[in-house]
Amino acid sequence: MQDQIVIIGAGQAGAQVAQSLRQGGFEGPLRLIGDEPHPPYQRPPLSKKFLAGEIGAEGLWLRPPAFFETNKIDHIPNTKVVAIDRTGKRLTLENGDTLPYGKLVLATGTNARKLTLDGADKKGVVTLRSITDVDDIRDRMSTSKHIAIIGAGYIGLEVAAVAKSLGKSVSVIEAQDRPMKRVVSQAVSDYFTALHRARGIDLKLNTGVAELEGDDAVTGLKLSSGEVVPAELVLVAVGAEPNDGLAEQAGLETDNGILVDGTGQTSDPDIFAVGDCTRFYSNRYQRSVRMESVQNAIDQAKAAAQALLGHEVDYDPLPWFWSDQYDIKLQIAGLSDGYDDTVLTGSPESNKFYVAYLKEGQLIAVDSINSPRSHMMARRVIGDVWRDDLLPDA
Repeated sequence: MQDQIVIIGAGQAGAQVAQSLRQGGFEGPLRLIGDEPHPPYQRPPLSKKFLAGEIGAEGLWLRPPAFFETNKIDHIPNTKVVAIDRTGKRLTLENGDTLPYGKLVLATGTNARKLTLDGADKKGVVTLRSITDVDDIRDRMSTSKHIAIIGAGYIGLEVAAVAKSLGKSVSVIEAQDRPMKRVVSQAVSDYFTALHRARGIDLKLNTGVAELEGDDAVTGLKLSSGEVVPAELVLVAVGAEPNDGLAEQAGLETDNGILVDGTGQTSDPDIFAVGDCTRFYSNRYQRSVRMESVQNAIDQAKAAAQALLGHEVDYDPLPWFWSDQYDIKLQIAGLSDGYDDTVLTGSPESNKFYVAYLKEGQLIAVDSINSPRSHMMARRVIGDVWRDDLLPDA
C-alpha cells in the first residue's frame, strides 16, 4: 500500500501537486488541506476581473468540486494546520485533531505584508490576498468616495485601475521614486507613471506615510510631508511574505522561504515544498531565488509530484509574470536583476513596445507592453547573446 500524501495549502501549487500525482499514477490516499472555505482557485484575477465584478467566485476555481471527488483527492477546507511532528509524522490541526502523513507537501503560499504604522488596525484598512478580502474590499468600495493605496507594485496599480474605472477618487502612495521599481526599468516605470496619471490617478512618488487618521474607521492618510489624503478605504499593497512559519517551527531550513532543492525536497526527505513559500538555488541565475508567480507555482508543483513518484527532476525555470492595468498588458519574461544595459523597441506613445535587459551582452529578461509576440519569443531565447534581430518588432 502506498503511503498517504498530505498537502498543506489548497492554492494553485497545492492543487497542481494533487492533480499531477493522480495523473502520474499515484493511487494512494491523497489529502489536500486548505484554510479557506472555497475550492482551490486562481489568485491573479482577484485584483482585476473579480474585483471589478466581471467574474464570480466560480470563475476563479481551478477545477470544479467534482474533479476532486472523481480523482479521490480528499479536499479538506476551512482547516488550519498548526504543527508538524516530524518524528511521529503527524499534523496537529487548529481544533486539536491530528492527521498522519507518509509524505508531506507544504504549499502554504504567502501573506500580505502588514504595516506597523499608527492607525493600521482601523476599520477600512485592508490587504488583498483572498476571495474574502476582495468581497470585503468591494463592499467597502461601494460606499467609499476616496480610496488610497499604499504601494505602487502590481497589486496596488491593478486595484487603482479598477477603482478608477468604477468612478472613485484614487491616490497611490509610493515610497520609492518610481512604480514597480523592484521589477522593471526606468522606461517601463515612466510609462506606467504617465498612464495612471493620465487616467486621473493621484500617484505620489518618493512619499512616505506617517499615520492613518480617523477614530474607529480610517478617514485619511497623513503623509510624511504633513499632507493629509482623504480616504474611507485604504489598501496596503507593500508586498508579500512567505508563509514559512509552520516549516520553521518544525525545524526545517528556512531563509525568507522554505529552502528546497531541485526536486522540491526540504531538509527533511519526507517533506517537500512548492510555490511562493519556497526558496531554491537557480543554476540559470547562479543564486538563490524565491518566485511569486503562477508559472512557478504550477511548474514547481509538477516537478515535486514527479519526484514523489520516483522520477529524477531538477527544477530550474525561466520565470514569467504578467499584470493587467486598464487595457494595457505587461508581460515579463526572465529576471532583470543585475542588468547593465537595456534596448527599447517600439513606441511607448503607441502603447506597444518592449524593453530587453542585457547583462554583459546576454539577454536576461524582457518586459513586453501589449506586445505578446516579443514575450513569447523572449521565453525561447533568453540566455542568448543579444543581436538586433533576436526578437521581433513590437
